[in-house]
Amino acid sequence: MSYGKIKDIKTEYYRLPLEGNLGDALHGKHDNFELVVTKVLMESGIEGVGYTYTGGFGGRATAEMLRVDLAPSLIGKELDDTEKMHDFMNTKIHYVARGGIASFAISALDISFWDIKLKSEKKALADYFGTKAAKVRTYYGGIDLMFTNDELVANVEKQLASGHTAIKIKVGRANEDEDVERIRLIRELLGKDALFMVDANMVWSREQAIRMARKIEKYNIGWLEEPTNPDDYEGYARIAQATSIPIAMGENLHTVWEHKLALDIGKLEEPILDASNLCGLTGVFRVAKIAKDYSLRASTHGMQELHVNALAAIENRGLLEFHSFPIFEYTKDPIKVVDGYVAASTEIGTGVNFDWDKLNKLNMA
Repeated sequence: MSYGKIKDIKTEYYRLPLEGNLGDALHGKHDNFELVVTKVLMESGIEGVGYTYTGGFGGRATAEMLRVDLAPSLIGKELDDTEKMHDFMNTKIHYVARGGIASFAISALDISFWDIKLKSEKKALADYFGTKAAKVRTYYGGIDLMFTNDELVANVEKQLASGHTAIKIKVGRANEDEDVERIRLIRELLGKDALFMVDANMVWSREQAIRMARKIEKYNIGWLEEPTNPDDYEGYARIAQATSIPIAMGENLHTVWEHKLALDIGKLEEPILDASNLCGLTGVFRVAKIAKDYSLRASTHGMQELHVNALAAIENRGLLEFHSFPIFEYTKDPIKVVDGYVAASTEIGTGVNFDWDKLNKLNMA
């Protein structure tokens, strides 16, 4: 099916503030994050909006790649299939930019193209494959490594009061005993059966990851996320074999092929997908299918306002991370957590409608 020709593409760059002492073991303190938005206008008048985000750097380079390298090659082109457009963009800049910033840039456009496709077909993203779930299980993903123990407990209590029933905290402090104590405190607060995960942001060696996993097994950990460098697939396999805790990763894998290698070699039990850096929704759905072939569920990282609809659309849906970068607060109808779930949007398109009046105050051009 053809959706017509692309008339124009606009790229917008925003720097959004973060409140509180948010930090993790790899990136340190987070004061802001970047949002890059693409608006694709079709000759028919339909506009598709897509976006990506960063942890505070690389956003301007992503916007420049969109404006200089991708948009000129797409304007005037027929939009007949999101899969073909996805592959065209990857091929166009593959030699200089496979993965990395290229994947972020392609992600924004791919999401725009899906928005156009869904609007043209008058379908909601969650309904697209005919397997829609009305709501998706979520968990709160804290960026809380710098919190004192009292602050950590208070924040988790706040999230539980707001509707969350599952929690993930950061680990990776210089003193391993401090990590273990923080895990003990949160497990005690949650009770023995509540879903509770931890995330090391890839700072441990293989050996330290195995040692720490064995120390915390008794706390009924739902998964251990990014225990070491995500490029070390063999290391992930060794860690997985050494512990009863399921091993998760994926937010730092930016191509479908990297995800497949992580599943083939790394023996992941919990693949984590992110449409902001996996070349968009097309990449997410491709990896979700691969995960299904392994009889695994697919969970997501960040972008909860979009990912709730993507997860609702697939059969092997996993968990929706409710991330501490609050993009959803800049939408017209912010998502809400009710008893540990987020409702999928029934609106035609991707289901993400930005509040431009609020965002434009932060537009950095």
